[in-house]
Amino acid sequence: MIPNTYEEWRHCIQDICRIPLTLAFVEERLQALGDRQQHGTAQFLRHYGPAHLNRVQTWFAEAGRRLQAGQSA
Repeated sequence: MIPNTYEEWRHCIQDICRIPLTLAFVEERLQALGDRQQHGTAQFLRHYGPAHLNRVQTWFAEAGRRLQAGQSA
C-alpha cells in the first residue's frame, strides 16, 4: 500500500511497520531524504518518483512539528 495522506502514512509507519515516530527518527529521515545523492533516497526516487518523495518529506515534517508541540505524531 502506498499512502496518499498523512494519516495513512502514519498508520503504515507506526502500526504496520511498528516504528515509533520519535523526534530523533523524524529528523534522521528528513536529513536522509533531503540528500538525493544518498543511495536509499536515490532508490526511493527511482521507485516512487519526486512527487511522492516530496509528500513523504512533508509528512515527516508534519510529524516533527507535532512532536515538537508535544502532541503525538
